[in-house]
Parts: sequence; structure tokens; C-alpha cells
Amino acid sequence: MKKDFIEKQKKKLLEQREALLASISGRNEEVSKIATDNEPGDEVDQASSRIDGSLLNQLGEQDANRLNQINDALLRIKQNQYGICLECGQPIPEPRLDYIPYAAYCVNCQSKRERMN
Repeated sequence: MKKDFIEKQKKKLLEQREALLASISGRNEEVSKIATDNEPGDEVDQASSRIDGSLLNQLGEQDANRLNQINDALLRIKQNQYGICLECGQPIPEPRLDYIPYAAYCVNCQSKRERMN
């Protein structure tokens, strides 16, 4: 894989990581605000607050998963393993990596993994 392509992907991954960290930080503040909001309200307000908190937590988990995938991709770059499918060992096509820079599997192996889950 070309060095300039890998550098471009590394920059993209670092930008995505920074954006996710900012999103997670902001979301944690929102969850804290909901959790500490002690104003008594009617049942609808209380239910709405619980749903908002649950939704924010779920979104936070998705961001945390993506953050782990990005960190793993950055580690693969450092270890000169970026762009190699973790399942079959074949190169991951550049268009796939351009679209999903943290992709760890080629399309075929990713499809197999999704079907098994």
C-alpha cells in the first residue's frame, strides 16, 4: 500500500478520533445534567428524561466502539499492518479504506462476520 495513502488515512483517523472524543465528552455532560436534574416534574417529564438518558448512553457506547476501532486502525498503521484483513490476510481495497478508514476486514470477511452475529 502506498505510503501517501496510509498517511492520508492516518490523518483522517486522527480527525475522526478527535471528533468522537469531543462528542463523547459533550454527551457525558448531557448525561450528567439529566442525572442531576432534580426538578420534580410530571410523569411524562420524568419518563422523557429517562428515555433521553438511555438514548444518550446508547449513542455513547456506539461512539466508544468506533473510537476503539479507530485506535486499533492507528495501531495497525504503526505496526505496518494497515490495510490487511485480520481474517483472511488479503489486502483491503483502498476504496473500502477510503470510505471506512478503520475497516479491519475485507468486504467478504466482514459480511461473514455480520451473518454470524
